[in-house]
Amino acid sequence: MNWSETLIRCSSLGNLMTEPKEKSAKEAGELSKTAKTHLKNVYIQEKYGREKDIVTKQMKKGIEVEEDSITLLSRVQKKMLFKNERRLSNKFITGLPDIFEGESIDKAHSITDIKSSYDLFTFLSNVGESLDSSYYYQLQGYMALSGASVAYIAYCLVNTPNHIIDGEKYRLLKSMDVISEDSPEYIKAAMKIEKNMTFDDIPKEERVLIFTVDRDEAVINKVYEKVEKAREYLAQFESTHLNFNK
Repeated sequence: MNWSETLIRCSSLGNLMTEPKEKSAKEAGELSKTAKTHLKNVYIQEKYGREKDIVTKQMKKGIEVEEDSITLLSRVQKKMLFKNERRLSNKFITGLPDIFEGESIDKAHSITDIKSSYDLFTFLSNVGESLDSSYYYQLQGYMALSGASVAYIAYCLVNTPNHIIDGEKYRLLKSMDVISEDSPEYIKAAMKIEKNMTFDDIPKEERVLIFTVDRDEAVINKVYEKVEKAREYLAQFESTHLNFNK
């Protein structure tokens, strides 16, 4: 494997940029344990074509309602927004930004990444909090790839697909000590599930939260330096792996 050409996904830059706990390692620019753990997964994926399939109900909803979230954001911002379908890459990183504004994805002046919240509780937990660092680095990567000078994380709260709601109701029924789905106790609990997973009663303006991140060339250069460190680690890890029993 030629690890010197490995590209790191923007969505995983947060793992790569995590700093080591030891002061000396941090000052030396070494990779953290979190970064090394992630790079072992990169090694498996790149060398053997295997990838962990981790799909939570939150992730499943996020994938399925992405277009609904873009539509919600378009209505709140009163402008047409369309999903980008083209993956971008440079010599260090690769990524697929959700939305861009500008002449083209290569010459964008802004990038927006959609995060569809699972419910009202997770959505409002973002209020008064700083943007997650993993999303910050993801946006810096997108800006490096697209040329954008500013990027946004847009948390959107849209209805959960019916089949996911039905799945939650089914699990509820199986967990309750009731005769059937006609039992008053179950009906009341099922109605609560549906209310907690649909949000048409909430004004659309209250269902979008936008975080702004400005482009930082110093951070982008640091990302590239970490990618170089990652490539060195991958090459070293492969050597250790292949010579482990010798």
